[in-house]
Amino acid sequence: MTPHNELRLLPWSGPDGRPCFLSTDDRGGFLARLADNTEELQLDIAAELGEHALEVLSDREDWPNELRLLVMDMAGALRDVRRVAISRGHRLPPTVPPECEAGDEGPQLPAASFG
Repeated sequence: MTPHNELRLLPWSGPDGRPCFLSTDDRGGFLARLADNTEELQLDIAAELGEHALEVLSDREDWPNELRLLVMDMAGALRDVRRVAISRGHRLPPTVPPECEAGDEGPQLPAASFG
């Protein structure tokens, strides 16, 4: 396994609201598994809130109170999902674009393609 130089952003914040990070090569370790499970739970909650939002929006009788609660819950879920996306994005392997041959600027389209 190659050495791990990146910190993993964890799906929860510290008591002061600051981000928490994990530094380990062990993807099967306790904290890594806990973080994976927490991320999955957060994504599931966000999906359920999305469906609930559609239900609330279709029933206008409960709008004022229900919408306020829904927006607060969705804001928290969006924060969590964003953190999951950032964490997972940082763990993707780096990609290197393919090298072009000297003088080759990539695919060329005829002028007729542009109208």
